[in-house]
Amino acid sequence: MSYRFSWFDWFCLWYPPGWLILFNRHWQHYHSDPDGWTWLEYPLFLIPGGFYLALLIRWLRLGCRLPRQETAKFEPNYQQAFREEVLAPIAQNYYRAELHQIENLPQNAPLIVAMNHAGMCFPWDFMTLAYLLGKARGWDVQALAGVSLFDHPWVTWWLPPGWSQVLGAVRAEREEFAAALAQKTILLYAPEGLRGPGKAWQNRYQLETFHPSFIRLSNTYEIPILPIVCIGNEYLHPFTVHLRKLAKRLSLPFLPISPLMIFFILFPSMGVWAMKTRLRYFIQPALEKAVDSDSNRSTDYVQAQRLRDKMQNTINSLLIANC
Repeated sequence: MSYRFSWFDWFCLWYPPGWLILFNRHWQHYHSDPDGWTWLEYPLFLIPGGFYLALLIRWLRLGCRLPRQETAKFEPNYQQAFREEVLAPIAQNYYRAELHQIENLPQNAPLIVAMNHAGMCFPWDFMTLAYLLGKARGWDVQALAGVSLFDHPWVTWWLPPGWSQVLGAVRAEREEFAAALAQKTILLYAPEGLRGPGKAWQNRYQLETFHPSFIRLSNTYEIPILPIVCIGNEYLHPFTVHLRKLAKRLSLPFLPISPLMIFFILFPSMGVWAMKTRLRYFIQPALEKAVDSDSNRSTDYVQAQRLRDKMQNTINSLLIANC
């Protein structure tokens, strides 16, 4: 049976500290989650500082231990349910997502979708693009994600066990990357790595150096690369400064300081939220074959930076046009 929004779910969608409640309630509708959040703790998410009390209550309820972690696999059926029942109202009404130049979108899988990932926050630009591609072509879309999205203690407490993997996230490790491509999937990829979303506000829309691994794997598995430029994702968490050294000590992918941080401190459940903005995606022509079959690391790097320069020029043109 599909998940139907109650008045409480609509309230959580309207009130940012409630987004984490909505994610967990939706999961619990489709999966057993004995260690998960309960109605004893959910209301505390909604008041300043209440999440810390909810965390303490849950920790005591679990016998002073971490939630159990499970080995999980991608579940296309759950991804579709989450996409239609939770992502759709967020992508359409909150982020006002638009897919442009759809004539450049291939009809068939597989693809490596290379996009300028940004925002220094929960990966809403990736999740919204996955929703749009699924809506346009009916594809099951996966995304290469930093290991912190799977293993960090905050994620362990925030989200259900295996949530990222079940929704299609692939660990950003070469073996996992190659295994996903071998399955002929649609894979979202950020060529800048964590340097992209880790940019400070003053460097917004300035692409970092592209890692060449996706060029090599594109040739190995004969999978086209589809460049997509996103405009609006830098405003998911604006006016940020990145505390790199402290982030490294805390094993965080990035640690932003911004005017929004006071709200995140008062409402830690807002870690899965981001600022309201308009996300527009511009599909570029696919690269059917990146380089010659006898390529090496040097030629892969050159080709990756050529693509970076091309995408940077497109971003500059779109920003100048105020589109």
